[in-house]
Amino acid sequence: MASKFGMAGGIPERRVRPIWDAIDSRQFKNALKLSASLLTKFPNSPYALALKALILERMGKSDEALSVCLSAKELLFTNDSVLMDELTLSTIQIVFQRLDHLDLATSCYEHACGKFPNNLEVMMGLFNCYVREYSFVKQQQTAIKMYKIVGEERFLLWAVCSIQLQVFCGNGGEKLLLLAEGLLKKHIASHSLHEPEALIVYISVLEQQAKYGDALEIISGKLGSLIAIEVDRLRVQGRLLARAGDYVTAADVYQKVLESCPDDWESFLHYLDCLLEDGSCWCNESLNDSVHPPKNEQCNSSHLTDEVFISRLSNASAFAHKLQAEEGNDFIRCPYLANLEIERRKHLQGRGDDDKLIEALMQYFFRFGHLACFASDIEGFLQVLPLVKKEIFLEKLIKNCDSLSAVPTKFLGQSISIFKIEELIGSMFKIPVVELVGSAIRMGQMYCKNLPLSKDLDQQESMHGEELLSMACNVLVQLFWRTRELGYLLEAIMILELGLMIRRYVWQYKILLVHLYSYLGAYSLSYEWYKSLEVKNILLESVSHHILPQMLVSPLWVDLNDVLKDYLKFMDDHLKESADLTSVAYHHRNYSKVVEFVQFKERLQHSSQYLMVRLEAPILQLKLNANNIEQEEGILESLKCGVHFPEFPSEVGSKSLTFNEDLVSRPWWTPIPDKNYLLEPFKGVSFCPRENLHQQRKGREANVRTAIEKRSLVPRMIYLSIQCASASLKENIEANGSMYDPKVSSELRLLLERYAKILGFPFNDAMEIVVGASSGQKSPEAFNSDTVDWLNFAVFLNAWNLSSHELGLSDEDRSRPGTWHIVNSLLERYILEKFRSMRPDISSLGCDLPTLVQLVAEPLAWHGLIIQSCVRSTLPPGKRKKKSGAGAADQSNSPISYAVRHSIQSLCSIVEEIMKWLRVQIKKPEDENVEIILSSFQRKAETETEGPGQVFQVLQDLTSSASDIELGDRICQALKPWSHIDVARKLVTGQRKIFCWGSVH
Repeated sequence: MASKFGMAGGIPERRVRPIWDAIDSRQFKNALKLSASLLTKFPNSPYALALKALILERMGKSDEALSVCLSAKELLFTNDSVLMDELTLSTIQIVFQRLDHLDLATSCYEHACGKFPNNLEVMMGLFNCYVREYSFVKQQQTAIKMYKIVGEERFLLWAVCSIQLQVFCGNGGEKLLLLAEGLLKKHIASHSLHEPEALIVYISVLEQQAKYGDALEIISGKLGSLIAIEVDRLRVQGRLLARAGDYVTAADVYQKVLESCPDDWESFLHYLDCLLEDGSCWCNESLNDSVHPPKNEQCNSSHLTDEVFISRLSNASAFAHKLQAEEGNDFIRCPYLANLEIERRKHLQGRGDDDKLIEALMQYFFRFGHLACFASDIEGFLQVLPLVKKEIFLEKLIKNCDSLSAVPTKFLGQSISIFKIEELIGSMFKIPVVELVGSAIRMGQMYCKNLPLSKDLDQQESMHGEELLSMACNVLVQLFWRTRELGYLLEAIMILELGLMIRRYVWQYKILLVHLYSYLGAYSLSYEWYKSLEVKNILLESVSHHILPQMLVSPLWVDLNDVLKDYLKFMDDHLKESADLTSVAYHHRNYSKVVEFVQFKERLQHSSQYLMVRLEAPILQLKLNANNIEQEEGILESLKCGVHFPEFPSEVGSKSLTFNEDLVSRPWWTPIPDKNYLLEPFKGVSFCPRENLHQQRKGREANVRTAIEKRSLVPRMIYLSIQCASASLKENIEANGSMYDPKVSSELRLLLERYAKILGFPFNDAMEIVVGASSGQKSPEAFNSDTVDWLNFAVFLNAWNLSSHELGLSDEDRSRPGTWHIVNSLLERYILEKFRSMRPDISSLGCDLPTLVQLVAEPLAWHGLIIQSCVRSTLPPGKRKKKSGAGAADQSNSPISYAVRHSIQSLCSIVEEIMKWLRVQIKKPEDENVEIILSSFQRKAETETEGPGQVFQVLQDLTSSASDIELGDRICQALKPWSHIDVARKLVTGQRKIFCWGSVH
């Protein structure tokens, strides 16, 4: 804080320094005392008040801090004799910003700029406020004012960046770029440019207007020397030339880049595009997304004749061979990948030779097959081959196993690459079960055999061959999918748990266990392994998808609450602090980062996961308090009665949702969060999930938007349902003297219509489906997979009918069922039938439990709230407890009171049945369940060659024969405490925790 000392608001530095020292050392009580002493001597100093407000805010006294800071602001505005300096303003700004009142801080700076229009420090402070508010127009206006005052280059560039933000992230038209270009031209004519970033901004302004010739003139002239590294300058030139359509010159430029940087794969792709006159990768859209630039997966060179096309690819091939000869080492991959890309381009134009591509792939394997990246390197090239040729390539790899490297680590790497290729082309989904088991056994044996190679490695270093256990796990899960033998799934868990005993830092094992334990319903174990990943910061956005969907349907609400709170805290903090990063980028003259930071902030704001969590977090609070209507109403009050939630989808607007999940890290059986192949029957050996991955990801945005709209209605419908239920007993309303707003019923009707539309039906049709399902006229499949949503609809429909009576389904009419009876029947039918149909085996829990949890946690809980509201309405108010006995008797005998009592009995019977089932599960002997798990994969005889347990036996033999000399002390010590019985017991305990949750809630 040294820079802030001196005279501030007329206060000597010696009086202020002790306060800042106390604040910096977090001695806030002492700082507050010193601040009070300072205020007695300077009672009318805005700076002294701002200091006190800052201390109070740091102490967590937000209301007091806001009050004091408002007093400081009032002094600034009303007392002209008060000294108004940057230190006072910045201190006030810090407090207002931390209290989420940035607009008040901005108003202080605007007032100060009005009084001192030429004060550069104050204007810079105002510019920072506009940056934090994302007021791009006002940023531009303020920056131009500063530029006019001092003529500094940085202020001009602040203005230009603000203009770019208006075009990219605001509502500004592209004509604004002409203004930015004009400002820069005028400045260059009089002052030139002096910073590399300034030149990059100028070129980007020209490029965004497709003025590539002008940009080339600039980069090739004197200003081009601002980019000191020649290769960087050449890359810019190559891009501009290509976008201008001068492919010949651009190719020459990229050739120079590759001669200097032979491993620049992106430049080689651009070089090839220029040779083939393919401009598809230089589209205008690429400039607008610097976070996720588009990939050039398709090529367009059909306008070239066969002769020209082949000739130019021959030139590219010759150049690639020249680079190979000049480098001649095993570290530079680009020149060798070039051969594969050339063959791929031929295939895309229908002029390829499958055998040549296979030969090029083989050559690449012999040189780089030992690298972990080999499979991902060639994945794109394999896609152009037909399935038969892919299998021929795999056969060649397997035949050449004998000629693999003699170096153990290289041999291991090449062997792993062959397994990866088998996964990549989907051959493992086509071979018989016996062969698949054999593959898994070989993986386990190879892991054990090569374990000594890692004996001298540190525990935090990746071990040689640790991918083999992940691959063996994938095979075992596939075996379970095919055969439905649970032992394969449990065997997969065992080998992963053993792998983590040897080295606990393998995140791939942990992610696999998160999904396997979730599938088996052991959500507590799944959550424990997720926590061990120590996911922080931006990884919360890209990695949370591994646990969040499972936790949302699990009964572990306390843990779910922690996940949601951690995620929202990071996202909200980042969205607040991203403006500070943008401000730092401005001040550090890193102008290219300014646009990038703002675009990244917008990307996070439109994250599908973030939007869903913002809805699920308050709904979870409503679930947690559903057993007490007073607490529930407190939650609803804090949510402003859910009034803003139905408008949530419109706030998202027409902008595309972003999906920031790292889907590559997901297991094959669940390629996206809402898909799990294990919940479906095996689709035959002709089916390969990897080939269907792209299709699975299509249409996600529409599905997520539908889910967001559906969930956004729930909090408001709960509130309105409680109000309608309270209004249903009119006699009591009149006695209480309370007023019922008819708009409540009308609004609930509108929301029900929206809800029905989301379910795919008009309101009346949806109502008929509900009535038919309750009476048994409709089959249980009538609700498809949306049972929870349909029952929610029925519950809220009943609440609306209580006050509107528009449906003609009154419980007073004994000849036909009323809406109370309909809801009771649906809840009994779908919840109890689900419980009764649950199989006792260990695998059924993860399949059936999520739906049961949701049925109990939502429609049943919301129905209970409506009952509580009705019951409370029948009770006399505190001031009128002495009500006539006849009136009370009449009310208790009314049809609606009868319906409420019957609903209470129905709800209690459902809960009692659930509790009875849970007690049975909890009382089951633990050892019995452990034995079931162990017997499912333990081999009955050494000669047995079929069924689960064979891979596990390979690793179990390793633990029994491990020696310090062979494996090293660290690995040997790690294996000693291993016990598969403990893992089985842990799984049983993890599943039992779910039952214990149910008995508590």
